[in-house]
Amino acid sequence: MVEPVRFGLVGYGFGGRYFHAPLLAAAAECDLVAVVTSSTERRELIGREHPGVAAVGSLAELAAAGVEAVAISTPAGTHSALTDEALDLGLAVVCDKPFALDAAAARASVERAERLGLPLAPYQNRRWDSDFRTVRALAEAGTLGTITRFESRFERFTPEPGPAPSGGGTLLDFGSHLVDQALVLLGPVTSVYAEWRVRESGLDDDVFVALTHAGGARSHLAGSWSEGAPGNRFRVTGTAGSYVVGGPMDGQEDALIAGESPATLGPDWGAEPESRWGRVRRGDHEDRVPTLPGAWDTFYPAFAAAVRGQGLVPVDPRDAVASLTVLDAARRSATEGVVVRLQP
Repeated sequence: MVEPVRFGLVGYGFGGRYFHAPLLAAAAECDLVAVVTSSTERRELIGREHPGVAAVGSLAELAAAGVEAVAISTPAGTHSALTDEALDLGLAVVCDKPFALDAAAARASVERAERLGLPLAPYQNRRWDSDFRTVRALAEAGTLGTITRFESRFERFTPEPGPAPSGGGTLLDFGSHLVDQALVLLGPVTSVYAEWRVRESGLDDDVFVALTHAGGARSHLAGSWSEGAPGNRFRVTGTAGSYVVGGPMDGQEDALIAGESPATLGPDWGAEPESRWGRVRRGDHEDRVPTLPGAWDTFYPAFAAAVRGQGLVPVDPRDAVASLTVLDAARRSATEGVVVRLQP
């Protein structure tokens, strides 16, 4: 067996605690060594939830402890500085979304990693959501014909407190996943139109983004923390039919919050009940489509293999530059009320 990659985790808030630590701990290819946090309460949580994992105060302490790679799960405004600091310490980096606050900062970090010869990847775990894996499989099989429109929603009803400041607003928070999935499915974008509502907190919410892709298809993306009647997770329309799947969203998040992990559920990890399956519709005719299992547990083993020189990172960091270029255009569109043209 290849020696596990020694990992450090930066941050133990909601994302670090539920989206990173359990998946790192469950991956045989990874050894979670230490977590950076200054919070006494979070240090106590780490001790209870991950016995033997140290709590330290800085990236430099992680490097001194022999860590080879880090996962960064901190407030959005700190991502670029921490990514660059980790790279300068010689560490491979996984950075949570939003990878950076804008495309220029993302591009600078990507070029830094390339100069230093270090693996770098955005944590786009939603590429391995059960329902999005099913959408991709249907598209690749040609079941829907040529896709003409992709409708995707991240909608929740938690108006108080609404979007957290740590996420940078709904466009950057939910939009990072929505746009990434649209680009993965349909490719580069030539025009962007967006709307949003700026809340009393100063953060944007109730975001709508319309993309025109170079191939002619269109994406309609919506993100909200205050939608009392969340819509379908996906409606994907093609020349031969449409695929529709409702909510709730992929169950991996709920499983992790409940204390489950790939280590505890084994082969049942990511499985969705039949009640969550979507359907392919052609007018009055519809077929139920089994939802593929979610596979967030494949990200860290793939990244560890890249650290060992045995494969590519699971998400190309330049994909984050592409997504943030679209998000930058969406911000301008929502602010100025214009359609923004992009070079594909």
